[in-house]
Amino acid sequence: MPLTRRQIYRRRRIAVFGGAGLVLAAGFYLPLTLLAPLHETTPTVSAIEVQQPTVPVIDFPPYGAAGFGAVGYDGVLASAGTADPLPIASITKVVTALVVLEAHPLAPGEQGPTATLAERDVQFYADMLAQDGIVAPVSVGLQVTQRGMMQLALMASANNYAQSLAAWAFGSEAAYVDAARDWLGRNGLTGTTIVDATGIQPSNSSTVSDLIAIAKLAVANPVVAEIVATPTTEVPGVGPVVNRNGLLGVDGVDGIKTGTLDESGACLLFAQDIVVADEPITIVGVVLGGPDHDTINAAIRGMLAQADSGFQSIPLAVPDEVAGTYETEWGDRANAVPAEPASVVAWTGSSVSAAPTLDPVHLAEDGEEVGSITFTVGPKTVVVPLELDGDISDPGPWWRLTHPALLF
Repeated sequence: MPLTRRQIYRRRRIAVFGGAGLVLAAGFYLPLTLLAPLHETTPTVSAIEVQQPTVPVIDFPPYGAAGFGAVGYDGVLASAGTADPLPIASITKVVTALVVLEAHPLAPGEQGPTATLAERDVQFYADMLAQDGIVAPVSVGLQVTQRGMMQLALMASANNYAQSLAAWAFGSEAAYVDAARDWLGRNGLTGTTIVDATGIQPSNSSTVSDLIAIAKLAVANPVVAEIVATPTTEVPGVGPVVNRNGLLGVDGVDGIKTGTLDESGACLLFAQDIVVADEPITIVGVVLGGPDHDTINAAIRGMLAQADSGFQSIPLAVPDEVAGTYETEWGDRANAVPAEPASVVAWTGSSVSAAPTLDPVHLAEDGEEVGSITFTVGPKTVVVPLELDGDISDPGPWWRLTHPALLF
């Protein structure tokens, strides 16, 4: 049966409007799919394996107590013997110098004020001589600078000049002791007891951990560090002054202070400068209660050789090590790898950890930075950038047109 004119008209309208609808739908669909922004690709973060270096064995002496640390590192790196306070003898004079310099600062090389010595200072000499303490010449009216008194106390270990320095700075040795106790408290040195400026009393005592902290304070003070590293000098009116530290200048040792008493044995608070992979390191340490100075000096040289080997250049970022992977819904894949190798000079006993941080990406090119790894090695932090080892490219028109559900 032939179609009526009305049916033909209706079919034409359906065709026209249907075609128009398709054109309109395509007009919206194609731009939306072809131009739609891609979802971010979130990486899968990989566990970073870091080398945990081996700590060297330190042959500490079997007597007293000993330990060492390093500037820039918290606390004690290694120790042996008792953790209780022991007599420290003339190491006490390091505290005397630091406390005096806090009250009367000097610049490196500066002589400072001049003290005119009096009968009190002659009495200090007589008292110390009566106790078989080390002394240096003194007379009423002799003028000695602050630096000169410090050189005599720290280098020659002259007890009478430690007393004269303390009394000049604070009015009396007793007033100095009060100031020293306040200084110890403010610096958290709760294991240290100071009863005089010289150390001749065996009740002047300290622990290995406190002494390592005191050594760090000493080498950080440019005046003390300069004086204790000086082999010989001349103090006008007194004469030549020779440093009693028999290790000075040996194996990089440049300080700090000897100590000797019947009750304390032979003691040495020491500092050593070394260079590892072009980085300077200052090691500080102490030995207490040794039989004599020749014996502890030999022991310290052995300790330092082993301690030195424990500071190494530790590799961190390894080329091509995968810190994370980006894998897109359309099949692109690229890894995040270190942009550059990295290492750090540190004590091998320090814990080593790595924490990668990766950014999500839309599109990215080979070599583009996508995050970083933060390496923590003891007190040190090293941040290494991460980059892609491939492209994250646009999926192209066909994928976009056939995966609309992944676009919206």
